[in-house]
Amino acid sequence: MRRITSAINPASAEFKTRAARNRARVAEFREMQRAARDDRPERDIRRLEKHGKMRPRERLELLLDPGTPFLELSSLAANTEYDGESPGASIITGLGIVSGREVIIHADDSSVKGGAWYPLSVKKIVRCLDIALENHLPVIHLCDSAGGFLPMQNQVFADRYMAGRIFRNQCLLSKAGIKQLALVFGQCTAGGAYVPGLSDYNVIVRGTGAVFLGGPPLVKAATGEEVTAEELGGAEMHTSVSGTCDYPAETEEEAIAIGREIVQQWEKPKKWECQRDDPVPPHYDPKDLYGILPDDIKKGFDMREVIARIVDGSRFHEYQPDYGTTLVCGFANIWGWKVGVLGNNGVLFNDSALKGAHFIELCNQNNTPLVFLQNITGYMIGREYEREGITKDGAKMIMAMTCSHVPKFTVMCNGSFGAGNYGMCGRAFDGRFMFAWPNSQIGVMGGEQAANTLADVKAAQMKRNGEEVDDTVLEALRETTGKAYMEQLSAYYATSHLWDDGIIDPVDTRNALGMAITSALNAPLGTPGYGVLRL
Repeated sequence: MRRITSAINPASAEFKTRAARNRARVAEFREMQRAARDDRPERDIRRLEKHGKMRPRERLELLLDPGTPFLELSSLAANTEYDGESPGASIITGLGIVSGREVIIHADDSSVKGGAWYPLSVKKIVRCLDIALENHLPVIHLCDSAGGFLPMQNQVFADRYMAGRIFRNQCLLSKAGIKQLALVFGQCTAGGAYVPGLSDYNVIVRGTGAVFLGGPPLVKAATGEEVTAEELGGAEMHTSVSGTCDYPAETEEEAIAIGREIVQQWEKPKKWECQRDDPVPPHYDPKDLYGILPDDIKKGFDMREVIARIVDGSRFHEYQPDYGTTLVCGFANIWGWKVGVLGNNGVLFNDSALKGAHFIELCNQNNTPLVFLQNITGYMIGREYEREGITKDGAKMIMAMTCSHVPKFTVMCNGSFGAGNYGMCGRAFDGRFMFAWPNSQIGVMGGEQAANTLADVKAAQMKRNGEEVDDTVLEALRETTGKAYMEQLSAYYATSHLWDDGIIDPVDTRNALGMAITSALNAPLGTPGYGVLRL
């Protein structure tokens, strides 16, 4: 494949201005991420030390193979919710290597309200287990949770995608032969007891680990029986009497060592044979991305320049380079793996949509994973384009993308608006992983467009009611709508609600995609086929 010829001039004033702005954005992101990971009230740290417990990330460090990468997911979940009381949604999830095996890890963060599950904690665990199911990844649960956060129980317990979904997913993992290990460091109460109970293997720490459907206070209230936590569900009882737990451990360090020995016994899955070449780094410096990304969401940039700083050797075989030019399509390699890349270079016209649909079909024919690089305002609208069938042609692209049997991966590089989000494999379309850059925005439309649209609707309503159109009212509506939209369009708002799998530094995109693709190849390809394409 030919190397992309970059037109970027790192010495230009524009490049330097953009680079400074985006480096500041990344620094802000890094600080937010550090605070979510590390900043805890002193009393909570002292409480863990008093009980002889490690902090969750210390457990992770011992569990993971030395020198191997850990791709943390949704590190800023819940960052805009609960008055900041649940950093990371009180859960750590991510891809890592344990005893030479690729795994996904779910770890309760007991340094936050005893590891109690908020509504977004549940959503984050469910997403973790969905990833395990989709990619056939073994799961290691690091259990230390007080159970559901009772003041918000109506958002934790009853509905389809609430806490019960965690245990439903655990059952499906076991049915599929996808292994699970639970390391019980603290109390697993109520529904949380089913995490180790539904795992194939579990280890429990003496003195601090406990598993029970109802803790001592609830048992006393319900039955009048007085019992200690150790008597009710401690390591001694569960490993020698009930058989609920498999291995007792004297310390957390020993529990982790036993866990690593267990994982070492697991067979390694065979990946399906995706085409692969020897991996090589990009020819162009990925740090150039800081100077490529504009400082205004409405300013364009050439997605080929992004591709050149992500793919192996900056080499790219572009498909139909002179047709449908607002969508760049082509073949490349990431970490050696062959992928088909679709990147936006403007609004999607009829020819762009048709080109995208056909290229997606070619990738499915060739069993080539798909990577979507989003910077999209949507599909083109207007009388002329509707007469040419833009809705029909956009539907073809959405159908081809949705029914793909190859793994799909998405990166929100800048804007992600309207139906363009759908055609470019938005969250609703079951991509294996979806990452966002700190500058990205996602919404039905941009804030300015939304404000003007609602103002026009309001003006028309006033006229229908025989009222005089009041510009003061319309301007206030524009201001209120624009402000609300800008808050909700933010990458931080989106990742807070787990609309993606985490914000990443643009420079880390290649490695994040590399780990994601490698993990996805553990699951067999889907079944080829499409629905009805409206011709």
